[in-house]
Amino acid sequence: MYPHPSRRTALKAGGALAAGTLPGLATGTAEASPSGHHDPWRQVPRILARIRPPTFRRRFFDITDYGAVGDGVTKNTAAVRAAISACHRAGGGHVVVPAGRFVTGAIHLRSHVDLHVSEGGVLAFSPDPADFLPAVPTRWEGTECYNYSPFVYAYGQRNVGVTGRGVLDGQARLGPWESWYRTSGLQGPDQKLLRQMGTDGVPVRDRVFGAGHHLRPKMVQFYRCRDVLVSDLTIVDPPMWTVHPVLSTNVTVRNVTVESTLYNTDGCDPEASSHVHITGCRFNTNDDCVAVKSGRDEDGLRVGVPSENIVVQDCDFSGRWGGITVGSEMSGGVRNVFAEDCRINSPDFPGHYPVKYPLYVKASKKRGSRIEGVYVRRFTGRAVEREVAFVTMNYNNGEGGTRPVSVRDIHLSEMRIDGARAVLNLVGLETDRLSGVHLSHCTFTGVRGPDEVAFTDDLTFHKVTVNGVEMS
Repeated sequence: MYPHPSRRTALKAGGALAAGTLPGLATGTAEASPSGHHDPWRQVPRILARIRPPTFRRRFFDITDYGAVGDGVTKNTAAVRAAISACHRAGGGHVVVPAGRFVTGAIHLRSHVDLHVSEGGVLAFSPDPADFLPAVPTRWEGTECYNYSPFVYAYGQRNVGVTGRGVLDGQARLGPWESWYRTSGLQGPDQKLLRQMGTDGVPVRDRVFGAGHHLRPKMVQFYRCRDVLVSDLTIVDPPMWTVHPVLSTNVTVRNVTVESTLYNTDGCDPEASSHVHITGCRFNTNDDCVAVKSGRDEDGLRVGVPSENIVVQDCDFSGRWGGITVGSEMSGGVRNVFAEDCRINSPDFPGHYPVKYPLYVKASKKRGSRIEGVYVRRFTGRAVEREVAFVTMNYNNGEGGTRPVSVRDIHLSEMRIDGARAVLNLVGLETDRLSGVHLSHCTFTGVRGPDEVAFTDDLTFHKVTVNGVEMS
């Protein structure tokens, strides 16, 4: 039995918006975004010092001891859950998936438990939606509801992990998930209904989907958790977003490979979460590789929790849209996103689709709120399909929104990209201008066309060359 999320009103945020002001981001422990001669990257060691991966007792609970059979046919949901319960009751440790192919339904983690998938081991998730019921509290595209359980799920837990050199196989192509998403599919009406519920302030306890509905579940979701580790795994064929920490803190995602080819299958989506470290990962996705989010529209404003102090290092991006993306679900606010030493469309890690934008920031007056402080440096890469950086405050043509929105302090430095349609596409608004876009010590070659810049203040270039010509 999961507790119902608290039902807070949107009156305070709504009043601020009606007055034409933006609700402030939570201050937490982070410094304000530096300006002038201050180096924002000095914050990174302090952020990382606060991110400490959890550790687990040296106790081991092999799922085969609880009746699991790795024959690729037997459904092992009860055995996996029994091993997790035993591990939790014993004070924690490692639930071990040995070599073999173990079919299972939803896996719900408990505090102090590491689900460890050994090399040669595969957790293959059932294609039957019934195996992901009953519905659980979740956030779906930035709106809270009850829906099918994520394949691996933890709610309100502490000190939890999914690790090992094995494989999580969503087997999404064997299930109905793709057919639900397609333009003529079944997801659209439920998607529209949930968004309207969020707009209308319907209590979360009454936003019940799951059976009889068609909102795809996430692959791995930690919801209202802290001290989280996802490490060393290969994750393939998820039905929707792959690794999704929501309203969580102290999260480490390291040395994970994501292979996703269905629609709308982001790699890692920290949402309304703080102190998140994503490092050494490889993303071959049919959507954004890393997408920082914080809730959608009225419901995101109601919850009002930002994503902040996110550090991404040493990753390979071969996804269809953004390498580092912020938004579009950003109504709770986003600040202090740092990404460095990543590779775009590397020949050593070819993807199904080329990255369209190494940096993609998307906001709108429908979402409202603020994005402050996105810092990207030492990216290398080639064959970018569109612009190196696309920053838009008019995502989906604004979606009819009227809220004030702010995007400011976007920094790119020491970038080396060969091949792009243009370097910049900056879309501010006449009423809400984009402010503070700074490029320094960058080299761009093979650029096919000019930048596009609209309603942008404080755009600077320092030692930036494009096709051998220094920008000014």
